[in-house]
Amino acid sequence: MVPTPGENDGQREVRRSQSPSGDACNQKACRFDSAALIVNTRSRVGRCTAASVLDNLRLLGVPVKAAYALDDAARLPETVREALADGHDLIVVGGGDGSVSSVAGVLAGSGAVLGVLPLGTANDFARTMGIPFELGKACATIAHGGVSPVDLGLAGDHHFVNVAAMGIGSAVAEAISPRLKCAVGSLAYPYAAVRAYLEREPFEVGFAFSDGDHETVAIRDLIHVAVGNGRYFGGGMVVAPSSGIEHYALDVYAVEAFDAPDLARIAWGLRTGNLVDDKRVHYWRTRQVRILTDPRLPVNLDGELGCHTPKSFSVVPDALKVLVPQTHGRSSRAHTAADLELVANG
Repeated sequence: MVPTPGENDGQREVRRSQSPSGDACNQKACRFDSAALIVNTRSRVGRCTAASVLDNLRLLGVPVKAAYALDDAARLPETVREALADGHDLIVVGGGDGSVSSVAGVLAGSGAVLGVLPLGTANDFARTMGIPFELGKACATIAHGGVSPVDLGLAGDHHFVNVAAMGIGSAVAEAISPRLKCAVGSLAYPYAAVRAYLEREPFEVGFAFSDGDHETVAIRDLIHVAVGNGRYFGGGMVVAPSSGIEHYALDVYAVEAFDAPDLARIAWGLRTGNLVDDKRVHYWRTRQVRILTDPRLPVNLDGELGCHTPKSFSVVPDALKVLVPQTHGRSSRAHTAADLELVANG
């Protein structure tokens, strides 16, 4: 019964050189004094593209003065800290959602801007931000794009960019291996989701909303809980119809156990975001929530198992500055104010 909640080291290759100068430096790229390129070579196409994206960025005039190719993804945060300490004001990260998520907290509030090269499997953060998957266009976004402030999710003291998930969501993270992702790409996610569904074990969850915008509740017989900060997760699935990474809010939903004949409908709802309208789904939009489960469950943060319940989740508004295409317009302040009013009114 759930009570209502209260509360071998990876090798690194480093190359340093001056960026092209003079005519080769275009005006927008030179908004930055110095850029560091950090590539996770364990991401799906990281190893085979690291050298080419470096050359492409420099040809576009991006002042890349340090480049790192990391064979150990665990070293991403410390490498970003080193790059910040060296004075780089543009940090370009090549990798998937896990790579971006692992450094988001380091970059938050640093004043530096994040450029993203989508080299992973799902690349849902890039999808949310409208960053092209084609690497030449992604490099051009870094050279010519605009800077957009985006929100971060916080699970305890762990930052995330897309979604934190429990139940089937965490089982998916356990089921997906690097070999599977390399073999079938983003199809690894639906495959792992079906496997997780077949092995599901229902659990009970208590939700407490400290802002008082929703009633505290405990719900039995759940199989999946998600806390969304971004719009996309799991290779293009949509959190909710109006979800977004610039809304100063989290989208929280809980899915009750369902029978196999309903699987296709649930899967379609995940793909479109309309799952939140299903009779077996409970949905809230809020700024913070505390979640307690019985039994204790691992939490999947952007594809990586990062912590366990019980856990408090909150949104950190405008925490991260990201380069996005000029066509990706941030919501106006008036629209943001409307979002805040919607959250406040539940």
